[in-house]
Formats: sequence, structure tokens, C-alpha cells
Amino acid sequence: MDQLKAIRYFIKVVETGSFTKAAKAFDVPPSSLSRRVADLEKSLGATLLKRSTRIVKLTEVGQIYYNDVQQILNQLEQSHETVRSYQTTPMGRLCISSMVSFGDKILLPLLDEFSALYPEIILDVSLSDELSTLGRDDVDIAIRGGYAPNERVLAIKLMDNGFIPVASPCYLQKYGMPTNVMELKGHSGLFFKTPAGPTPWLCKVDEQWHDVSGPAVAISNNGSWLAKKACNGEGILMSTRWALDSYLESGQLQELKFEHELAISQNATMAVYLLYQKQRYLVPKVKAAVDFLVQRIKETDGSVKRIE
Repeated sequence: MDQLKAIRYFIKVVETGSFTKAAKAFDVPPSSLSRRVADLEKSLGATLLKRSTRIVKLTEVGQIYYNDVQQILNQLEQSHETVRSYQTTPMGRLCISSMVSFGDKILLPLLDEFSALYPEIILDVSLSDELSTLGRDDVDIAIRGGYAPNERVLAIKLMDNGFIPVASPCYLQKYGMPTNVMELKGHSGLFFKTPAGPTPWLCKVDEQWHDVSGPAVAISNNGSWLAKKACNGEGILMSTRWALDSYLESGQLQELKFEHELAISQNATMAVYLLYQKQRYLVPKVKAAVDFLVQRIKETDGSVKRIE
């Protein structure tokens, strides 16, 4: 930094033609500025300026050096401006990791809107049901379904992630409507697969948990494919309400109601969480994405909640 200051002093001397005027511009003593420029010449092993009592002129090598360092300082100022803009304007590469079904159904359509609002942000989106670790996996924002995370990150609950049982009218007409959860053991099952394995059908009866899963006819981590098979009458499916909304609204699938509620886990805190590192929220691109996603999802779901 001392050499950079000396270069700035040198350039100002050239521009003003005077050590005194250059020193006044930087509000430093002329002797101090002159000494810095002399040290610069000594370090270069070259005389940059011809000094006289009335005027200061560039030597031949001084002219070459002046042209070069002026270009370098201009580039440096442009770089500083780029960094300042980066710190105030949402821009740059934003890495987002999301579970597959949520990404297909909800995230990607929202990110199309986000890109229109922030064209200078380059989206780098990975859809996978494998867990990503913030920081280690170069991920700015992660969206996960499951339990409240215990990582040292900020978590915003976007929506509940409870699973509901559904079947198509044609399946129910052919095989009958189950009226008791225990009857599900005799029905064909379409099972969603997580990294931990297929999700079971569980229910709590008289304070005891029971596995009422029927025989599997298909297992996949592709929720859309399972939903299509359910619409075709191939079995009963347990999936999230947000993933099934369009099928329920169209009547292609209908929710099965039982006295005892079904679940895929004995843990009652399952939800969809948006995760990010606290310090990363200060970066404009991350803040813009977090605020946008929370607001847009909140408009369609009232369960958004911040957890620290």
C-alpha cells in the first residue's frame, strides 16, 4: 500500500507539475511527498522526474512509467467500483440447492419471476434429494424437507410438509374405499423414496404406532411419476399436499380420510425449510433471493416462520 501511495503522489506531481501543489492536494507536507517519490525512484532504480526550482518534468523512462501506472490505477478504480456495486446491487452467481419435487413444483416457476426482477443474478440451481451442506458444498441457499435442522444456519419454515393419502376415483371404484387405516395393508402402494429409503405409511392408534403400508407396486423419488401412476388407478399414494394440490383440484385424485391420521414419520415437526448462513444474508444477491422466496411463498401459504 505504501508503494501504491507513492505512485499516486508521483501521478499527481506529473499532473500538477509541482510537488507543492501535489502535496496540497493530498494534504501532506511537501517534504513528505517528495521523500515518498524519491523512495519510489530508488526502488525502481530509475529517475522519473527532472526537478528544477521552477518546474518538474518527466524523464523519458518517467513518461513510460507514468503511462503504464496511470492505466493500472484506472483499472484498479474500475475494480473498486465493481466491488462496491457488487456489495450494493444484487448480482453474480447464486447457488441454490433444493429437493426435487419442491424444485419442480414450486421453486423453478418462482425463480423465473426472480430472474426477471434481477437479471444480473446468474442462477445455479441443483435439484437433488441428497442433503447439501451450506458453505462446504458452495451452496448459498438450500431448501429441504424434513425436520428442523440443527446446523449452525438460519432456517425459515416455508410450509408444512405433512403427507396425505390419495387415490384416483377409478382405483376406488375398482378396489373400494378403505374406511379404516388398517385396511390399507391390503391395498396397492405407490411409495415415495427419500435418501433414507421408501417412506412408510404410519398411524398412531391407542398411543401405539403401526405400519399400515400396503404391498408396493412402484417406488420412486420422482413425485410427478408416482402421481401419474396414482391417477391411472395403479395404487394409493402418500405425498405432500403441496405436491398434490393440482391433482386434487382437478379431481384426478381424492384425499382419503381416516379417523387416525397417517404420517410417514413419528416426528411431528416435518416441514419445508429454507436455509442460509447468517453472514451470507448481508450479500445483496442472497438477501434478494431469501426475501423474494419467503414473500412469494407466504402469499400462498401462511406458515412461513423464521427459526434461529
